[in-house]
Amino acid sequence: MKTDHLLFGAAYYSEYLPYDRVEKDMEMMEKAGMNTIRIAESTWSTIEPKDGIFDFTHLDKMLEAAARHHISVIVGTPTYAIPAWLAKKYPDILALTNNGQNIYGARQNMDITHAGYLFHCERVIRAMMEHIKDVPHIIGFQLDNETKSYGTAGPRVQAMFVDYLKEKYPDINEFNREFGLDYWSNRVNTWEDFPDIRGTINESLAAEFAKFQRLLVTRFLAWQAAIVSGYKRPDQFITQNFDYDWTDHSIGYQPEVNQYEAARCMTVAGCDIYHPSQSLLTGEEITFCGNISRSLKKDNYLVLETQAQGNIAWLPYPGQLRLQAYSHIANGSNSVMYWHWHSIHNAIESYWKGILSHDFSENETYREAASIGADWKRIGTHLSNLQKKNRAAILLDNNSLTGLRLFPLKDLGNYSYNTVARWLGDALYHLNIEYDMISSAERDFSSYECLIVPALYSASEDLLTAISDYVKNGGHLITTFRSGFSDEQLKIYADTQPHILQECLGIHYDQYTYPVDVSVTLPDFNDSSILLRS
Repeated sequence: MKTDHLLFGAAYYSEYLPYDRVEKDMEMMEKAGMNTIRIAESTWSTIEPKDGIFDFTHLDKMLEAAARHHISVIVGTPTYAIPAWLAKKYPDILALTNNGQNIYGARQNMDITHAGYLFHCERVIRAMMEHIKDVPHIIGFQLDNETKSYGTAGPRVQAMFVDYLKEKYPDINEFNREFGLDYWSNRVNTWEDFPDIRGTINESLAAEFAKFQRLLVTRFLAWQAAIVSGYKRPDQFITQNFDYDWTDHSIGYQPEVNQYEAARCMTVAGCDIYHPSQSLLTGEEITFCGNISRSLKKDNYLVLETQAQGNIAWLPYPGQLRLQAYSHIANGSNSVMYWHWHSIHNAIESYWKGILSHDFSENETYREAASIGADWKRIGTHLSNLQKKNRAAILLDNNSLTGLRLFPLKDLGNYSYNTVARWLGDALYHLNIEYDMISSAERDFSSYECLIVPALYSASEDLLTAISDYVKNGGHLITTFRSGFSDEQLKIYADTQPHILQECLGIHYDQYTYPVDVSVTLPDFNDSSILLRS
C-alpha cells in the first residue's frame, strides 16, 4: 500500500486518562508534527459497558479533537480484551488450555472459536463501524490486536480439529501411518476414540494441532476483515499489528500465526517491533522483524507500535529515537507509531512508558519526537514508499519453528529456530547485505542470487526439490544443521540425510552428537596443494 506521506504518531486512549485532557494532548501532538493516532482496540468494556448498551463518548471526543488538530485516525476493532460481563455471561468463553481453564483478568484469555464470543464481537464491531463509517479522517482499521489462538484446546476446538483431520485424511489408516501412532499404542482406530490432544506424546500430532491453531487465527482475522469491509470506504485500509517471537523484546518469526496466510485479507501489513536500547541497540531487530513484515504483502508496511521510552531499560540515549525512526523507514515502513502517547497510572503496564511520562509534561523524548515530526513534514513525501530489490532472501517456515520447539537442542543452550535464523540475518546485516524474507510456501526462488535456509527441519519433498533445482540452475544456497530432516508431519525421512539436499550440498551424515571437549583442526587453505587436490 502506498501513502502520500509518512504516518507518525502514537496509540491514544482517553479512557485511560486520570482527567480529561484530550484537547491538550492533541494540541501537543500537532505541535510535535504527529499526524496519526490509533484508538479503540483495547476498550471494549468502555464502548459496551453493559450487554447491548453502547457508549461512544470517548471515541467521539477523540475523533472530534483529532479533526481539529489535523490528525488522522486508525480505529481498532475492540475484540482482544473482553469485558467482565461477557466472561460472566459465558464462563466457558475463557479458553481451556494445556494449563487448564483461564481466569478472567489478563487480556487475550478467550476462546476465539466460542459462538458467544463471535456473536458479541460481530455486534460490537458492527455497532462501532455504523457509528463511525462517515468520519472522513479515519484512514484505516486495525483488526483485533496481536491475535493468536491463545492455546485454546477445549472440547469444541478439539472436535473441530478432528473434523479438520477427517477432511485431510479420509482414510483413518493413512492418518495413523502418517503420524506414526502405532508407537506406544497411540493408534486411533475410530475418530470417535480420538483422545484429548493436550496429552499427546506424539510430536507430529502436536505440530499438526499447532498448525490447526494457526489456521484458527487466519480464519478469525479474515472473518473480522469481511465485517469491516462491509462498512469501509475504498480509500480506507485494513491492517493488523502482527507481533513476533519474544524474549524480553521482539526476536523473530511468530510461532503462533501463519502471518503470510493471515495477511491475505488485509490491505497492508502492520507490525509491533520492540528492541533493546541504549548500548544494546543494534538495529538487528528492526531489520529482521521489519523484513518479515515487508515480505507479507511484498510491499511497504506499517510500524503500528514501537517504543518511545518503553520499559525501564529502554529509555533511549539522545538521538536514538531519531535513529530508530529512520531505521524503520529505511527498511520499507511507511509509518512510525509509538506505544503509546502517555504513561498510564494503573495496572500492569504502568511502567511501560509512553512518549510523555506520568506528569504529561514535555520531556526529552517528546522533544526528540518533535524533531522527527518536523523533519518528516519537510521531507516525508520523499521517504514514503521506499522500495528494495534485494539479491538475497531468507526462507521462513512455521512448521520447522514448531518442530525445533518440540525437539529442542536443549543440551546445547538456546538453539531455537529463531536463534538460527537470527544468526544468518544478523550476519547479513553486519555485512551490509540487504535481504528479503520469503515463505516456505513459495517454490520459485529464481529472482534471488542467494537463498538462505535456516534449520528447515520440516519440509515437503516438493519444497526440497525446488531448493535443489534452484541450486542446479545456478543459485547459491546457504543452509544449516537440521535442514531436510523430516516431512510435513515431522516424520523423519528414512533415507540419506539431508533428504534430497545431499546432492546439491555435497554432504551426507548418519550420526550426530553433542560434542564435548572436541575440537576441529582446519587445513591451511593457503596451501596450494590442498586447493589442487580439492
